[in-house]
Formats: sequence, structure tokens, C-alpha cells
Amino acid sequence: MNLVELVMIGAIAGFLAGFLGIGGGLVVVPGLAIIFARHPQTAPLATHLAVATSLGAMLVTSLSSILAHARRGAVDWSQFRRFTPGLLAGAAIGAVVADGLDTRHLAMVFGLFAVAAGLQLLAGRTPTEERPLPGELSQAGIGGLIGMISSLVGIGGGSMTAPWLMWHGVRAQRAVATAAACGYPIALAGTAMFIILGREESVGALGYVHLPALACVAVAGAMTAPLGATVVHHTDPARVRKVFGVCLLAVAARMFWPA
Repeated sequence: MNLVELVMIGAIAGFLAGFLGIGGGLVVVPGLAIIFARHPQTAPLATHLAVATSLGAMLVTSLSSILAHARRGAVDWSQFRRFTPGLLAGAAIGAVVADGLDTRHLAMVFGLFAVAAGLQLLAGRTPTEERPLPGELSQAGIGGLIGMISSLVGIGGGSMTAPWLMWHGVRAQRAVATAAACGYPIALAGTAMFIILGREESVGALGYVHLPALACVAVAGAMTAPLGATVVHHTDPARVRKVFGVCLLAVAARMFWPA
């Protein structure tokens, strides 16, 4: 495998994880899927390996981003605690659903999500009025839905968590920081399930988690995530969100093409 490509994927994903709070999976999954598809041994499970490895890498990149935001006191830990039970359960369910899909169908699911996320980033409207946050049980249910979708497509969930918090009046930088923290339980539960579910696949990986690719992506992402977190606290990310939204639509087209 091309180490330079893996490091570049990780570096871009880490920066975006810190800057937009969306988790690097929207970059890592399509990037790794293309790389895995080149090799006969990994090609039949390219998307499964990409999704699982993306979640595994987030155990490192997400932690780096969380620490950078936490040092600024930007993470709302009370909201994190409300989300966590649902995120853990939903991520485990999402991995089970992904395991039941063939790689082409899983690629199409990711493509559809990339379209939705891209259009959301392009719209990028800021709420004009604050809405009350729901109770703990309802918020855990929202967390379950976010966790399931995130684990299914290999992302940290920030593209759903951050907008949801901003819709309820949470300041953008605080919403991004809290969304970054919420990516960790998703990565933890999702990675564990993908290791268990893929344990019988003989593709040179730990379950569905490809360790060499994970190491390259995680190390590069951990180095750039703090930079993204620093930049977001000094920059209006609206323009970057729009550029990234266009990129996501291109990524979706690329995922749909082979599928």
C-alpha cells in the first residue's frame, strides 16, 4: 500500500475533524475504499474494511481533537453524558447492519450519506432562535440514531451532532467541540463490533480493521486534529464548510460509480 496516500488521507481527515467537528470518516472511508479496491486480497471487502478502519483511526484522532477542544473549555460534558448511552448502543447496531450488506450496497449507503452531508454543509444556515433541549431519554434516543448511522458509514457523527446542538441554540464552536467528543463512544463501540463481526475474514486485518492503514491514518490525523481545533476558534468556518460540501458531493459520485 502507498504510505504517502495513507498519511495524506489521515492528515486531511484529522484537520477536518478538529475544524468542523465532523469526524474524518467522510475523507477516510472513500480514500481507503479506493486503496483497498486496488488489491485482490482486500477488494471484495473494500468498503467494510474502509468503514471499520476509519472508526478505529478515530480512537486516536478523535481523542487528539477532544483534548485540544477540552483545553479551551469548549466541550459541554453534560451534553456528552446525555448522548453517550445512545451513541454506544447505536454504533453497535450500525456495525451489525453494515456487516449484513455487501460492499457495493455499503458503498451506496455511504454515497447517499455523503450527498446529504454535502447539501447540509452547503446550506449551512445558522439558527435564529434557541429551541429547548429535550430530556435525557429523548436525547439518548437521538444519540442512538446518530450512533447507528455513524457506525454504518464509518464517521464520527459530528455532521449530525453539531447541527443538532446548534439548532438548539448552542454556540457553533461549543457545538463543534462537543460533537468531536461524541465521536469517541461511536468509534469505541463501532470498532469493537467490526473486530468481532469480521473475525472470520482472512484479509490480513483484525476483523474488518486493517491495522497498517489504521496506524498511518491515525498518526497523521492525531498530528493535524489539534491544528484544526485551533483554527476553528479563530476563523469563521462557513466558507470552508461550503467548499467541503462540494467535495462531499464529488466523493458521493465517486462512491456511486463503481457501485
